[in-house]
Amino acid sequence: MSISNGLTHDSYILGIDPGTNVMGYGVIHVHGNKADLVAMGVIDLRRIEDPYLKLGRIFERVTGIIDEYLPDEVAIEAPFFGKNVQSMLKLGRAQGVAIAAAIHRDIPIHEYAPLKIKMAITGQGQASKEQVAGMLQRLLHIQEGDMPKFMDATDALGAAYCHFLQLSTPDTGARHYGSWKDFVGKNPSRVKG
Repeated sequence: MSISNGLTHDSYILGIDPGTNVMGYGVIHVHGNKADLVAMGVIDLRRIEDPYLKLGRIFERVTGIIDEYLPDEVAIEAPFFGKNVQSMLKLGRAQGVAIAAAIHRDIPIHEYAPLKIKMAITGQGQASKEQVAGMLQRLLHIQEGDMPKFMDATDALGAAYCHFLQLSTPDTGARHYGSWKDFVGKNPSRVKG
């Protein structure tokens, strides 16, 4: 009873919102055509000044979250392109380390643009973080007192829920690959010998 790409009707999805000061995470449990909140929170990196130690901490904590919740797939928000090149570089490194943690545990990764996540959750690509958080609160029946202080957590939850919605809808032609071997197996004509 698979939804898509090996995700079964009883699976867990970890969503990640990359950040170098505060990184959000959210875990949902998929059962049938429903999803429930399992956990959400942040990895607070603000007290760590050395940028390389921050990356080490990201790897350590994401690996720990994976080991605790045993997700079947990871959905990560893609960095958006801003004007500050240094910020983009730092954010890309943080995302890369989170991806490396998932690869280290052999978990398939799916990347979603912020616009795609907002569109999937609220129906409008220009929705605010508050609108996304409010919609997730309703969709996942989260009590007001359980809403997080940092919206990085709800952004991460949004990535996980967006992935759930993508898997729950009929195939749109999008392809996901679990590894290079998987890509080659599904696209032999695209690989030159």
